[in-house]
Amino acid sequence: MQGGGTPRRSILQGAASLVELDGRPLLVAFATCGGAALYFSLSFEPDFAVILGAAGSFFALWFAARRWWTSDVAIAAVLVCFGLSLGAAAAGARARLVAAPVMLGEAGPAMLEGWVQEVEPGRRGVRLLIQVHSIAGMSEDEWPEFVRVTHTSRLEVSPGRFVRCWSVLRPPPSPALPGEYDFRRQAWFEQLEAVGYVQGRCRGGVLGAPGGSVQKLALGLGALRRNLALDVNDAAGARAGGFAAALVAGDRSFMRPEDADALRATGLAHMLAISGLHLSIVGGLVFLIVKRALVLIEPLALRVAVQKPAAIVALVACLACLAYLIISGASVATQRAFIMAAIVFGAVIFDRAAISLRTFAIATMAVVLLQPESLITPGFQMSFAATGALIAAYEVWRNHRSSREKVLGPIAFSWASIGVTSVVAGLATMPFALFHFDRASPIGFAANLAAMPVVTFFTAPSAALAFLLAPFGLSDVGLRLFGYSLELVLAIAHFFSRFSGEVAGTDQPMPESSLMLAPAALGAFIALSGRLRLLMGSGLVVAALGAWTMSPRMVAHWSPSGDLFLASPSGAIVRVHLLNGGGLAPLRFSEVDDAICADTDCEFETASGLAIQVHNADPLTVCFAAPVPQPAASGAPGQSAAPPDKLCWTRSDISRDGARTLYLDGRTLKEEHAISCGPRPWNGCAPT
Repeated sequence: MQGGGTPRRSILQGAASLVELDGRPLLVAFATCGGAALYFSLSFEPDFAVILGAAGSFFALWFAARRWWTSDVAIAAVLVCFGLSLGAAAAGARARLVAAPVMLGEAGPAMLEGWVQEVEPGRRGVRLLIQVHSIAGMSEDEWPEFVRVTHTSRLEVSPGRFVRCWSVLRPPPSPALPGEYDFRRQAWFEQLEAVGYVQGRCRGGVLGAPGGSVQKLALGLGALRRNLALDVNDAAGARAGGFAAALVAGDRSFMRPEDADALRATGLAHMLAISGLHLSIVGGLVFLIVKRALVLIEPLALRVAVQKPAAIVALVACLACLAYLIISGASVATQRAFIMAAIVFGAVIFDRAAISLRTFAIATMAVVLLQPESLITPGFQMSFAATGALIAAYEVWRNHRSSREKVLGPIAFSWASIGVTSVVAGLATMPFALFHFDRASPIGFAANLAAMPVVTFFTAPSAALAFLLAPFGLSDVGLRLFGYSLELVLAIAHFFSRFSGEVAGTDQPMPESSLMLAPAALGAFIALSGRLRLLMGSGLVVAALGAWTMSPRMVAHWSPSGDLFLASPSGAIVRVHLLNGGGLAPLRFSEVDDAICADTDCEFETASGLAIQVHNADPLTVCFAAPVPQPAASGAPGQSAAPPDKLCWTRSDISRDGARTLYLDGRTLKEEHAISCGPRPWNGCAPT
C-alpha cells in the first residue's frame, strides 16, 4: 500500500508547488498573461467597466480570503480569477489610453510634413517613422499622430530632422491569414495610424522641434540613438560594425543583408534584438568585481557580508543603465532584464533567493501590466519562454551541481552547462518560431552551442569593458574588442548556414489552438514539479501536436502583397510574385523561395495534387482545375475523388486589404476570405 501511494503523493506535491505561498506569484503571472491574451483574442470589444469591476471584486475576495480561508486551492482559484481579470483590464485600459484617429481610406499623393523619429531598413527601401505636423488636404483633427513611409531614394535626412515628403498614405494593413500577426493591432498601440510610401525624396525643412516637451524628448532620443549607432558602427570595425550597432542601439540599418540572412538561417537572429544581455552583463560584472575587491580587505570581509554592498553598487550600476534602456528603445526583453536585475540584487541585499521563478513572475507581471500589447508579439513570447525555461532548468541543474561537476570535472561541466542552456532555450522558443515564422532551424542548436562561448567569454566582457571605459573617453577600445568578437560570431553563422536544413514554409502552418497549448505545456514544465510536471507537460505537448496534425492543410494563398503562395509537392511553400499589391505578405512566409512565372501562362503543382494555372493576361487570373487525389470510400487503390468545380481568382477579387486562402480539410476543399475590418478599435471599417 505504501508503494502504491507514492506516485499519488508525488503528483499532489507537484500540484502543491503551484498553489502554495511560494508558487502563487507564478500562478498570478500566468493568469495575468492569460487575461490579456483573452482580451486580444475576442471578436468583440468587451465592456471595460465590467472587466474593471471583476478585477476589483476578485482582489477584495482574495484580501478577505487571506484572513478567513485556510484552503490553499480555494485561494489559488481566487488568485487565478483575479489575474485573468487584471490582465484583461490592463489591456483594455491601455487600448483606451493610446486611442487616436486612424485613417480608414487612402490619402494622397499629398504633402506630408513632420519630424523623423526613427530610420529602419526595409525590403523595398528605408522606412521612416514620422511624427506628423500637417498633411495637405486633411483637417487637423484627421491628422494621424505618427505615420511610417517607405523611402526608396537616397536618404539625406536623419532622426530629429523636420522633413517634407510627397507621400501616399493608407491605413495599416490587416493580417492576410487567420491567426497571423496583426500589424493593425500593434500599430494601434504604437499610435501608428497610417503607412505608405514616398514619391521622390524627403527633403529637410526649416521648422524647429515641436512645442511639447514629450515630443522634444522623443525626437532627441531618436537622434541620440542614431548618433550612437553611427559611433558604434565606426568603432566596432567595418566587418561587424552594423551587427554591433544593432546590438547596442537597436539600429539595424547598418547590417549587411547577407549577415542578417546567415543569423536567421542558423537560429542566431535572437542576437539582433536588444535582449537585455548588456544590463545583465554590466550588473553581474560590477557585482563580481566589487565583491572580489571587498574580500581582499580582510577587516571588512570578516565583519560585513560583502555580497550586500556589492549588490548595492551593482544595483546603482543597473539604474545608471536605465538611460541606456531608454536610448535603445526600451524593448520588451530589455525591460524584462532591467526588472529582473533590480529584483535579483534586491534579493541579495535582503538575503532572499536571487535567481528564482518568483523573480521571473514579477518581471512578467510588470511588463504585461505596463505594455499588455507586447504579450502577443514574437519578441515577448520567445524572450519570456526562454527565460522561464532557463530558470527552471537552472534550479534543477543547481540541485545536482555537485554530483555532476564531480563526475564531469569543472571544464566539462562548464561546457555541459552551455550545451544545456542552448538546448533548453531552443526547445522553449521553437513553438513560437514555428507559429510566427513557420520555420525552425535544426542546425541552430549546434550554431548556438558554438557561438555561446564566444558571447559568454568574449562578447560580454568586451561590452562591459566599453561601458566601464566610456566615462574616461576610452570606449572605442572596448567596442573594437566587441567588434572582433562579433566578427567571430558572424563567421560561425556563415559556416553553419551552409548546412542549414531549416524547416521553412511547411504546407500546414501551426494553428492558433496549438499555439495556445504550447505555452501551457511550457508553463507546466516551468511551474510544476515531480511527476505532475512530466505528465501534464507531456500531455499538453501531445495535444498541441494533435491539433496541428488535424488542422486543415493550406493549398494556396493569394496575399494582398500581390504574391501567390503555394504548397509545393516537396511540402515547402513557394512564392509566385504576380503584381505589386498594397498589403503585406504573411509574416510566416517572409523567407520562402521564389518561383518564376515570366510567361503569359504558368502552371504549378501543389502538394495535394491540385494543379494551379496562372494566366498573366489582363485580367490576371489564378485557376484551380485539377482533382485532389483521395482514397476511395471502398479503399480500392488507384481511385480518387471527382474533380471539384473549377475555381478561379481574379485581380478584382483581391482588394487592398483582402486575401483568399484555399485549404484542404480532410477530403474537402475550403476557400476562406480574410476579414479586413471588425468591431475592435484597431480594425474599424471605412464608412460606406
